[in-house]
Amino acid sequence: MAGKDDLSPSFLPGEWDRGKMIGSGSFGVVHLGINKSNGSLFVVKSSESQEGNQSIENETKILESLDSPYIVQCLGKYVSFGENGNQKTNLFIEYMAAGSLRDVTEKLGGKLHERVIRLYTSEILKGLKYLHDNGIVHGDLKSQNVLLDSCGNLKLADFGCAKRPTSKNGATNHKFLCGTPLWMAPEVLRNEGLDFSADIWSLGCTIIEMATGKSPWGDLGASNPMAAILKIASSNQKPTFPKEFSKEGLNFLKKCLVRTPERRSSVGELLNHPFITGEPNTEEKHVYQNMYSPLSVLDAELNDNGYESDSSDGSVEMKLTSKIPFSLRRYEKKTSLQKKCTENEMVSQENWVTVRS
Repeated sequence: MAGKDDLSPSFLPGEWDRGKMIGSGSFGVVHLGINKSNGSLFVVKSSESQEGNQSIENETKILESLDSPYIVQCLGKYVSFGENGNQKTNLFIEYMAAGSLRDVTEKLGGKLHERVIRLYTSEILKGLKYLHDNGIVHGDLKSQNVLLDSCGNLKLADFGCAKRPTSKNGATNHKFLCGTPLWMAPEVLRNEGLDFSADIWSLGCTIIEMATGKSPWGDLGASNPMAAILKIASSNQKPTFPKEFSKEGLNFLKKCLVRTPERRSSVGELLNHPFITGEPNTEEKHVYQNMYSPLSVLDAELNDNGYESDSSDGSVEMKLTSKIPFSLRRYEKKTSLQKKCTENEMVSQENWVTVRS
C-alpha cells in the first residue's frame, strides 16, 4: 500500500479533486483530476475490483521504471479503502490534452493521411523500441492507447497488460488473455505466449486503424467479433490493407503482419524501413501543391490557381511558396518529430478574436 510518504503532497487526499470521467475499460475508470494548490491537471485511473487493482499495480510497476518522451509519465499512486473495506487504487498519470489517437482520428474525419500516419508510426516505434530495449512487451497496442499532447507529440499509454518476457526465447505465457482481441497477434489469441513480435503485429493493426478509421478486421470485426477472433487465431488470412497506401506503406504492413512471429520485423528494422525514412514521392507532393482542402483560415487567402489573391508583385520564389497552403507550409517547418511547445511558437492570446456562430 502506498503511504503518504510515497506521494507528492499534491496527490494526498484533500489536495486534489476528481473531475469528470474521461475513459473506462474492463479494469477500471479514468477521471480528470486537478491540483487545488496550482490548478495543474492530471489523470486518475482507479478501480475497486481485484482484477482491476492487479492491472493498475502492474501498470504502476512498469511505468515507475520507465523514463522516455514516448511513454506517458507516472506521477504516483495512492491506495485507499472504502466503507465496505474494498481496496481502491488511484494511479496518477500526466494529462495529455489532445486525448487518444483514436479520438483525434475521429475528430479529423475518421481517417488520417499517409504522411501523418508515417509520422505517428515513427513515434510509436520509438516508444516500442524503448520498451523492448528495456525488456517490456506493451501487450495492448492500439490507437486508443496512444495519447497526444497539444503539440501533436505521441506517447504510449495503458500498461495494464505489459509484461517482461522471462523465458529463454523472450516469450512469457499467460494464464489468461490480456489485451484487445482484434489487435492481438494470432499466437497470443492461441495462448502460445507473448513476446516483442506481438507488439509488431498490433502496430500493423493500428496503422490500418489510422488509415481506415475502422478496426483492423473491418466490418467483420464490428458485426461478428467472435468470427473475427477465430479468423485471426485459426486461418492464414491477414487484415485487408488500405488500397490507397503507397508501395512503401504496403510493404511496411507486410513486414508487421506476418502470421509467423519469428519472421516479423523487429522495431529496429522497421525504424529503418523506407516508409519511415523516405521522402514523399513526386505524385504525393503534386497532390499537396495543387489539390487540397483549406486546413486553416489562412488558406482562404489563396485563389483557384493557388496564388495569394492580393499578391500582385513579389519574387517568383514567394509565388511558388504560396501555392502550398499556409497550414501545410507550417507543417513542413516541423522537422523534429518530437515537437516542443515554446512561447515563441504560440501567438499571444491578446491577438485572438472570439467568433461565435
